[in-house]
Amino acid sequence: MLNLERLRTLHAVSTTGSVRGAAEALHVTTSAVSQQLSTLEREVGQRLLEKQGRGIRLTDAGDLLAEHAGRLLRQVELVETELAGHHGAVAGSLTIAAFATAARGLLPTVLHTLRQRHPAVSARLAELEPTESIAQLRHADIDIAVVQDWPEEPLTVPDGISSAPLLEDVLDVALPARHPFADRATVTLDELHAEDWVGWPSDEICHGWLENTLRRNGIERRVKHTASEHSTQLAVVAAGLGAAIIPRLGRGPTPVGVRFVPLLPAPRRRVFALWRNSTTNRPACRAALSALQDAARQCDVTSVAERA
Repeated sequence: MLNLERLRTLHAVSTTGSVRGAAEALHVTTSAVSQQLSTLEREVGQRLLEKQGRGIRLTDAGDLLAEHAGRLLRQVELVETELAGHHGAVAGSLTIAAFATAARGLLPTVLHTLRQRHPAVSARLAELEPTESIAQLRHADIDIAVVQDWPEEPLTVPDGISSAPLLEDVLDVALPARHPFADRATVTLDELHAEDWVGWPSDEICHGWLENTLRRNGIERRVKHTASEHSTQLAVVAAGLGAAIIPRLGRGPTPVGVRFVPLLPAPRRRVFALWRNSTTNRPACRAALSALQDAARQCDVTSVAERA
């Protein structure tokens, strides 16, 4: 009889593309993954893996079995969810992934609410970029992903994943305090066409959005400085080295030497939650989604935050 944990291991190799990736996803050693796969090959009497250059790839038999394993694992998760729903207890462990500003602006409130409402739930936060959190969600490494996109650049949501909107976040331009437009009520990107810009590294989703936004407004690529942390971006702005477009969600106190000015038209990003269809009725998952929606309703992203 096929062993479910060995099938889970094969599926992890299939989805991550390597033994090392599977080991990291399953939180085991690479030797444990190799042992599980060797045992599975003996059980089915067929080669499931073969070498490819310095790595490995699944054989045709391996691909077939991994595909069936994925369906079996989703069915097992569905059964576990229905049993938990039937029992009615809101309990168990839960991992919520979120991009940086949502992790800072929403998740502390969410985790506190879950602890107060459902002390039997052990919730954990993981800060991840949307593309990485979607991949981990599909692999069942996390339970809920808080992601972002823009109306003009929608995020592709894979099959088998459900979504719920949380909020629309407005972005403002951060200018040096001595900039000619620093005290304006509003400003347009066209008026800022000669600025140098401070943005995000190229491997982050916001990097592509910023470059595309500037390009759509007829501004040649002028992203001169990059940093992941908004605090670093704002330090560069305060030094008079450029302008940055910063979201209101998760925004901290305004640094000395920086002024936030609303843009016209105001750029908006959409923030929403994702989860696997098979966990929709899991009580802990439903409780976390409820806490996320409550936190989003309480979050003030409607006014410029000149916080001292």
